[in-house]
Amino acid sequence: MTRVLMCLGIAALLAACGADGEPVRPSLNAGLGISGSGVHVGGAIGVRKGPVSVSVGL
Repeated sequence: MTRVLMCLGIAALLAACGADGEPVRPSLNAGLGISGSGVHVGGAIGVRKGPVSVSVGL
């Protein structure tokens, strides 16, 4: 799983800097939830270019 996230991060970085064409805008969302069963941490990383958006939840 770690390797997959690293590959996605590298791809997002290259796309964001415009190395493969027009730059795209990366996004990062993070969240913290507290409930009776404990504390939950979550998040998502993604990229968007035009009408297409791709994100991965963590």
